[in-house]
Amino acid sequence: MVKNKLRKFAENLTFPNLFQPTVEEVRAGFMLKGKWSRNFFNNPHPIVLELGCGKGEYTVSLAKKHPGKNFIGIDIKGARLWRGAKDSQLGNLSNVAFIKSYIGFIEELFGTNEVSEIWITFPDPQPRMKQVKKRLTSPRFLDHYKNIMLPGGVINLKTDNVELFDFTLREIERNNYDLIESTKDLYATDPDSEVAEVQTFYEQMFLKKGMKINYLKFRL
Repeated sequence: MVKNKLRKFAENLTFPNLFQPTVEEVRAGFMLKGKWSRNFFNNPHPIVLELGCGKGEYTVSLAKKHPGKNFIGIDIKGARLWRGAKDSQLGNLSNVAFIKSYIGFIEELFGTNEVSEIWITFPDPQPRMKQVKKRLTSPRFLDHYKNIMLPGGVINLKTDNVELFDFTLREIERNNYDLIESTKDLYATDPDSEVAEVQTFYEQMFLKKGMKINYLKFRL
């Protein structure tokens, strides 16, 4: 297993669409902040993020379906990102990138009004009370997103965790955000939607266990 990880880490260095900035580089000023469209994608298409993207299957799937948009997956685990970076290169997808970084650095990675949409797919629910601030839909993180998103930008949450779903719904209501869609059983209410069609590794695993998938879509 160690050798396999080392092989992936080495190959990650060869992928032109995988960025692995150090903490020092991020804090000093990430080279693509505010310049993703001009200096990497070379087009003015909307930028969509997947936070905690894991193996990147959701990012890659959406990129295949929407060539008129640019997709960036972010995760701290390089061994996971290898799969998405590898698949996007094999598929000759020019509208995909990945970043190995903490999501808390998101304002150092993207400029104001640079992102049009965010996907948060099956994040760690951080169930303990002392972990609430670490939830990716906590007020701290929502403020980060607000500072990089275009006006009217959309956030999507898919989760198997009802507590996280309810917590996020309360944050939406408390802040008077615009709730667009809400369901505690996606595959019962809208099984033919694209949201249901594209599935992550964990989502497929949860569905096999008979678990329900919660989905929220809202604007800040």
